[in-house]
Amino acid sequence: MTSRDDSAPIETTHVTATDEGTGLRFSWDADARIAVRNLGSEVVIEANAAGLRTLAGHLLVLAGDGVPDGAHLHLEDSNGLEEGSFGLVLERGEEE
Repeated sequence: MTSRDDSAPIETTHVTATDEGTGLRFSWDADARIAVRNLGSEVVIEANAAGLRTLAGHLLVLAGDGVPDGAHLHLEDSNGLEEGSFGLVLERGEEE
């Protein structure tokens, strides 16, 4: 358990994923809500504050030193996203 500046505890779930031999640890705030909607010409990622912190944390993990090109995390409506969401892949890509 960690805590925010307002001293309210935040429960987290940690998942360690292996990508090409590199262990990446992703954390979810217990009350995180994240939804991904496809509006045709736009994709909307809607999240509560805990969900935004969770996504920011995922991106920081992927941006970390030593994380290889191509390391990624799949989020789906059965895995981290609200029911009915479109899938979302967060991937590190150094090459153009």
